[in-house]
Amino acid sequence: MGSFSIWHWLIVLVVVLLLFGRGKIPELMGDMAKGIKSFKKGMSDDEVDTTKTVDHRADEAVTPAKEKVSKT
Repeated sequence: MGSFSIWHWLIVLVVVLLLFGRGKIPELMGDMAKGIKSFKKGMSDDEVDTTKTVDHRADEAVTPAKEKVSKT
């Protein structure tokens, strides 16, 4: 009772094909593969971005805010 026979798997396969259709399963698998590829690309992009450093240029002066001159 714990193991499934070949007939159980064939019935499950037929039900899945009836629910999703013949062309939908490869489309779903292709979308899943694209998702995995983009996830891996995103992970490798994150690793590259974390190793970059930002150089600050000392010759760029910060301009002070203009103060309002009050006439009293």
